[in-house]
Amino acid sequence: MVAKVSGHVDRVLKAATDPRAAAQSRLAASWRRSLDHHGLNPAKESGVERVSPEALTERRDRAEAMLRIAAPKLDALYQLVGSSGCGVLLTDAEGVVLDLRAADGDVAVFDTWGLTPGADWSEASEGTNGIGTCIAESRRVIIHREDHFHARNTAMSCMDAPIFGPEGELIGALDVSSARADQTEAFNRLIAAMVAQTARQIEVDSFRAAFCGARIIVADNDDSEAAMLVAVDRDDLVLGATRGARKAFGLTSNGPISSLPASDLFGRDDGPTGFEKAERAAVIRALSRAHGNVSEAARSLGVGRATLYRRMKRLGIT
Repeated sequence: MVAKVSGHVDRVLKAATDPRAAAQSRLAASWRRSLDHHGLNPAKESGVERVSPEALTERRDRAEAMLRIAAPKLDALYQLVGSSGCGVLLTDAEGVVLDLRAADGDVAVFDTWGLTPGADWSEASEGTNGIGTCIAESRRVIIHREDHFHARNTAMSCMDAPIFGPEGELIGALDVSSARADQTEAFNRLIAAMVAQTARQIEVDSFRAAFCGARIIVADNDDSEAAMLVAVDRDDLVLGATRGARKAFGLTSNGPISSLPASDLFGRDDGPTGFEKAERAAVIRALSRAHGNVSEAARSLGVGRATLYRRMKRLGIT
């Protein structure tokens, strides 16, 4: 066991101090951040840092909206992976665990590993790990066993995806962790796909809840990681957009969106055709339900009759 720990530490230190390795590998770059930027030691033996019960309560209160929306989705994901000994964790944007789904018989084991509410899994605290590296790099990750920075975490496999809020900001991470010795990388990839899909569902529902009074336009999108939604008001102005939509249309990555006509956004030649398809389909459905009555269709869409005529002309609808 000592030799195994020593071997892992040597491997991490060698890669983390090699500039070429960090440039060629995201994993090595994370190890280097852990070593140089955060000043961590891969041989550290003490357990995961935890916030106080009072601090955890405050964090959960701040994340109340996300927790409420995520709860049924955590349950559903746990139903899929729990029987294999995995736990499902939800964290805030700083990597502190807010919620956990695990079998009664596994809770004590997970607590020993630090996979429990209140545990700080930020990269600054734990080095390279599923939760912390997912948040640091704002992308889905799989950190399998020896990929971890700390030697004491190398028995775990972690599959994570970031969760973005209604204004494109990072609000948390969704994690599935397992300490099973027989956990394979192929199985990890399968779980990672479920994690990414669930994180996207939380993002979509959070966006819809934040813009519940707006018309939501959904783009055709084959990328299961990116939720592509835009919220539009009754005057055809864009109120908000998900992280994926902001990236696709060159909008600010997060924060409020300045007043922008939806027609200007969707009509850009370099924009994805999925939005134009979605808008065209919405107009055609409204006209069909109104039996061709433009005034009635405009009312159902929440726009003026003249606006709808302009939109129909632009979309080639006669």
